[in-house]
Amino acid sequence: MKLNGNAIRPGNVIEHNKRLWVAVKISHVKPGKGGAFAQVELRDIRDGTKLNERFRSSETVERVILTESEATFLYEQDDKLVFMDQTSFEQVEVPSDMVGEQAVYLQDGMTVTINSHEAEPISIQLPDTVVVEVLEADAVVKGQTASSSYKPAMVDGGIKVMVPPHIEAGTRIVIKPEDGSYVERAKD
Repeated sequence: MKLNGNAIRPGNVIEHNKRLWVAVKISHVKPGKGGAFAQVELRDIRDGTKLNERFRSSETVERVILTESEATFLYEQDDKLVFMDQTSFEQVEVPSDMVGEQAVYLQDGMTVTINSHEAEPISIQLPDTVVVEVLEADAVVKGQTASSSYKPAMVDGGIKVMVPPHIEAGTRIVIKPEDGSYVERAKD
């Protein structure tokens, strides 16, 4: 699907220089002299490198539509993650670096979204929140106010999270995988 250079929006995936890029940030520029253009910050889907590119409204780029499919995390083997597609029940192996730092949040049976291009997995999206158990938490320092102070805690997978003072070892909490921040106490 062809797009004009000024029709690119954040989140669009485009093919440029024989690579797939996602548009991160876009600003439209109208210089005093010459034609208007879109200054687009692109991030390579595979390796994360960034590129700033100018697209004039007369230029066209190829917009790529990714196929999304739900999959269940099964296990990790060597440096590969194995998922099962929920519609075809086929096993899909992807390199663990495709998930990156968020791989520590993967749990057995977790449902993720796999984005594919021409049947090749490109990226994996974890759920917005994950429930984990606090393994150890520092003691509360006397005089701390509950509203502004957080203490370090260790949760499943050896992940360090800053939690409110009332959270103790054995408590199940909800955190965001994208930044590892505490959301709330899990409802049992």
